[in-house]
Amino acid sequence: MPTIDSKSLNILDFVVNQGHGVKGLAELGLETLPYQYIQPPQERFNTSHEEDNKDSIPVIDMSNSNDPHVAKAICDAAQKWGFFQIVNHGVPTHVLEDVKDATHKFFALPPQEKLKYSKEQSVTHNVRFGTSFTPEAEKALEWKDYLSLFFVSDTEAASLWPPTCRDQAMEYIKSSELLVKKLLNILMNGLNVKEIDETKESILMGSKRINLNYYPKCPSPELTVGVGRHSDVSTLTILLQDDIGGLFVRNMETMKWIHVPPVSGSLVINVGDALQIMSNGKYKSVEHRVTANGSNNRISVPIFVNPKPSDVIGPLEEVIASGEEPLYKNVLYSDYVKHFFRKAHDGKATVEFAKI
Repeated sequence: MPTIDSKSLNILDFVVNQGHGVKGLAELGLETLPYQYIQPPQERFNTSHEEDNKDSIPVIDMSNSNDPHVAKAICDAAQKWGFFQIVNHGVPTHVLEDVKDATHKFFALPPQEKLKYSKEQSVTHNVRFGTSFTPEAEKALEWKDYLSLFFVSDTEAASLWPPTCRDQAMEYIKSSELLVKKLLNILMNGLNVKEIDETKESILMGSKRINLNYYPKCPSPELTVGVGRHSDVSTLTILLQDDIGGLFVRNMETMKWIHVPPVSGSLVINVGDALQIMSNGKYKSVEHRVTANGSNNRISVPIFVNPKPSDVIGPLEEVIASGEEPLYKNVLYSDYVKHFFRKAHDGKATVEFAKI
């Protein structure tokens, strides 16, 4: 295939409006990175700002999740790192493998098929195929395509989610439910919340979104990013990564970036802004980002466990009952999320929106 000069191509039209995504760009055989993707120098990956992997986020074995040591390790990791990996978590390996395969299959569809799920064409706000993060608000685009599926009900998913990946995405959500409850019980216990009643359950895990992320091979990975620095707006994020690697987490003490190496069969768990707010800052939602890769296509599949859009979130009563000053005000969760999606990725700026 002849190489294409990206200057002669209307990038946004090709990538966004025609539904080719970054995957389509990567498959043109570009020798140089289109300027729209060149990040400002301070946002590129500077390897001198990264730490050796001797100090990575904890890997926690959950085979005996009732062991107080396991609970302590989880709460400590949520406070110190905001991230941890878990093994022996109870989600069957075949479920994880199936959803990874389904992700590859969805992104292998012809552009016109994927375009049916774009912002302009999707029959529902709950199913969205897109590229980068918020192309209209970004000065530089991110080297990533995604399919975002907001789970409302089994019936809606069955009729509106893309058939190529619908069942596998549903199975992953369902299979991880018990794990999510275990993790939230442990984390709530660490905040003196002894019981998760219906109201708490809604605020902690009332809604779920699953994303299928595709990071194509990139001609100049050092000039761009797969995902810019941000923290998630979720309560918890349950991330399945493939074996390529590329996820980096900010060490809050040194402010350096730490690679989260793929561990076979593991899931990466991170605290989101909603839990940071509810815990009054005890559990930390931490900046993370993803590199672009010059030699491989990478996928990842996060489940975002969130409050319901109509929930009001703020520090939990049990947390401030002892007289601790609240650091955050009460905010309507849907307002918080809208604020996040209105702008480009900007580190931890969103959580400032909720500060008193």
